[in-house]
Amino acid sequence: MGGAGSPTVLTFPNQRGEPQVGFDRAELQRILDLYGRMVAAGEWRDYAMSFGKDAAHFAAFRRTAERPTARIEKRPALRAKQGMWTLFGEAGQVLKRGHELAGVLAVMERKLLKIVED
Repeated sequence: MGGAGSPTVLTFPNQRGEPQVGFDRAELQRILDLYGRMVAAGEWRDYAMSFGKDAAHFAAFRRTAERPTARIEKRPALRAKQGMWTLFGEAGQVLKRGHELAGVLAVMERKLLKIVED
């Protein structure tokens, strides 16, 4: 889809045949790896994913009935601007934006290190 070094945007049709944004295998693996470590640390217990025509979301929950503790958004339209990745906190505040998923997840990685050190 893009030239060398440009990210691939994965789209797949929904029930109405409209394209949707999704996570590619490497992105999902990176997100689920962090999720697994946060579960092992007792911070997260559940997750949900949603896919729309403009963005894909991964939300992690401490308890199922609550608001997500963290939400990772992939919005390809922002790729050339502030970056297509955004990490939102529990209150909906933007914790980090960026062009690379690893950089955005680094905020949660640091939190995980603090939890392990305690």
